[in-house]
Amino acid sequence: MILTLAVSGYRSLRKIIIPLDKLTIITGANGTGKSSIYKSIRLLADVAQGNVVRSLALEGGIPSTLWAGPEKFSRSMKSGQHPIEGTVRREPVSLKLGFASEDYGYAIDLGLPKSDGRSMFNLDPEIKSEAMWIGEVLKRHNVIASRAGPGVQVMQEDGARQHVLTALPSFDSMMTHAGDPKQASEILLLRERMRNWRFYDHFRTDQASKARMPQVGTRTVSLASDGSDLAAAVQTIKEIGDPEAFDDAIEDAFPGSSIKVDVKDNMFEVVMQQKGLLRPLRTSELSDGTLRYLLLVAALMTPRPPPLLVLNEPETSLHPSLLPALARLIKSVAQTTQIIVVSHAGSFVDELAMAPNSANYELKKQLGETIISDVPDQSWNWQKR
Repeated sequence: MILTLAVSGYRSLRKIIIPLDKLTIITGANGTGKSSIYKSIRLLADVAQGNVVRSLALEGGIPSTLWAGPEKFSRSMKSGQHPIEGTVRREPVSLKLGFASEDYGYAIDLGLPKSDGRSMFNLDPEIKSEAMWIGEVLKRHNVIASRAGPGVQVMQEDGARQHVLTALPSFDSMMTHAGDPKQASEILLLRERMRNWRFYDHFRTDQASKARMPQVGTRTVSLASDGSDLAAAVQTIKEIGDPEAFDDAIEDAFPGSSIKVDVKDNMFEVVMQQKGLLRPLRTSELSDGTLRYLLLVAALMTPRPPPLLVLNEPETSLHPSLLPALARLIKSVAQTTQIIVVSHAGSFVDELAMAPNSANYELKKQLGETIISDVPDQSWNWQKR
């Protein structure tokens, strides 16, 4: 389980450290930084996929994603006695992302590229440093692997540190290039764990969405991020997952209704039998809210639970009457899978916050910076460049 998420210098997240629980709810008004929290976790997952530089470039490059305020706020700025203005910078410009789990921690520091006047990729961030360690807090003695510039060092069995890479390009991560079954098996282990994190963000439910169309079906142990393999995912749950719990989740939201999968010429399609109707409804006939709820059930009830499941505003398009059922399902799944929910639906958040082993954080903005009140102090150290 991830115990701590740390972000520094990303959009409105000047410096934020969040303790996580089995179920963590992030809420707040529009513009307070909820999306930035969600995206920062996705960026960490992108590191393991080798896509973090590309993802930041798609956001406008490092200049567009960096914290736009001063490095620090003086007391007079906070009190309003003096205007907000730049201070003397003591640290290099950087965007830092990190997390600590029960066994391993990882952090990455990205910064501005050094323009040589020849490259056309001057908006791409550079990876300045990385670190992987044992335990919850980075310390000098518990570092397993570290990267400074183009060089990567890995701790050996005898405790000595050995250079395994000396010319790693600034756009490549040690997580994707330094893992080795013999010399750095821990990097491989953590990388695969991060690659198995799952994210679901605003399923398309319009008439042209793939979720409404019959699709070729193969065993699907995890729903695709766009929901295009909904029918195959549902059938997989029914065959090798927990079909009784799946049926209970449907009954909880739509009393008297049931879901099955029709197959024709190897094309799978979900159909829904509703109480009082003489025939089942095809996916193309379902309302946006009903389809979105089915997609969320399929995502949550995967036969192969991920180490981390992140839901961004799952209440979108759902009728308020469906939110209690969705909250009950999330709380049930959170007993075995760590879940982070980003939401601004008050009653939904309140229901989720009643779960055991849950944490609920409300984001606010102060002088353009995202802050969280009443957060327990967390120990955290960033690696040096």
